[in-house]
Amino acid sequence: ACAIAGLWNCVTINPLNIAAGVWMMLNAFVLFLCEAPFCCQFIEFANAVSARADKLRPWQKAAFYCGMAVFPVMLSLTLTTLFGNAIAFATGVLYGLSALGKKGDAISYARIHQQQKQMDEEKLTGTLEGQA
Repeated sequence: ACAIAGLWNCVTINPLNIAAGVWMMLNAFVLFLCEAPFCCQFIEFANAVSARADKLRPWQKAAFYCGMAVFPVMLSLTLTTLFGNAIAFATGVLYGLSALGKKGDAISYARIHQQQKQMDEEKLTGTLEGQA
């Protein structure tokens, strides 16, 4: 979607639209290299780029993909750039969510809250006894 929207964005006279379209096609190529190297078997360095991208932490991938997707939108704010970069931005968002970790269960949170409440009450009674 990013590559097709980028190509469509290049069919214009406005230089900012052309720059945004070229950037979007570059984004699509980088996403293919990092996420689906089997689509780029004819490129010699595809597996090396994919292996390097796999070593990155999820929050680093999230920042990279979201930053890559926001730049063309800042260059040329059109529906084509918004819809074309939506998938790349969504990929970054998903990596960001995976960086947050999995959701904890309610029982462990209730225990932590109960322990904090108990510690606060002990501190409060300790200060009241110290004042008396």
